[in-house]
Amino acid sequence: MNAHQNTKGCLYLVPTPLDFGCVEQAPITHVLPEATLATAANIQHWVCENAKTTRAFLKRVGETHPLIAPLPEQSITELPRHVHKKGDHQSGFDAKPLLTAALQGYDVGLISEAGMPAVADPGSSVVRAAHDLGLKVVPLVGPVSLLLALAGSGLNGQNFAFVGYLPQDAAERATRLKQLESLAHKTGQTQLWIETPYRNAAMLSGLLQSLQAHTRLAISSGLTLPSASIQSHSVAQWKKGLKGPDGHTPAVYAIGP
Repeated sequence: MNAHQNTKGCLYLVPTPLDFGCVEQAPITHVLPEATLATAANIQHWVCENAKTTRAFLKRVGETHPLIAPLPEQSITELPRHVHKKGDHQSGFDAKPLLTAALQGYDVGLISEAGMPAVADPGSSVVRAAHDLGLKVVPLVGPVSLLLALAGSGLNGQNFAFVGYLPQDAAERATRLKQLESLAHKTGQTQLWIETPYRNAAMLSGLLQSLQAHTRLAISSGLTLPSASIQSHSVAQWKKGLKGPDGHTPAVYAIGP
């Protein structure tokens, strides 16, 4: 938005569609409400994971709401690579310089490549910096894959934990899965995590080798797309040949009693 006279701008947390990297895309109006689209169209200063995908998102927004400034005039700043590759939830990264525009009275949008920024995605350092600078932080309404997957899993939605990514090494992953499974059975707490799409097959194979037959495994992929799939079955049932997600579609995994 235009500069607020004599006041600081807001930091808006702008969710994006979950179809990043997918072959198909849902119409943006199906997954983001009118108010979110209107607010995004009115922001000219952005902090993001990837400038290219941010411009692609703004192009989609512009097809429904006129942008406050043409794409070439949008101010788009990427988080440093080490921040969004390793996560910024506990790093010492100082994001205050990224919010200079907000101190000058302009609203700033924080955006990730898919879903809600700072949830299973980078951006928490920017949110912390905004609070430290006395800026108003406004999360906008939009899809959050973890909550959609949890709600559709049939697992415990009263007590759950998101554990990020699991180890890539097969042996380390098996050890971690057994730890999470033990915790889930002991406490009833649902354990959720995500995986890079091209490792979906290896993840499912590892799950079926590592988990007990009676543990419930839910896999959600392509959420919000017409091809969305949510499957929730015991490991014993999965072993009968149920098909998991393909190697191109983001998925959320969850286990519980």
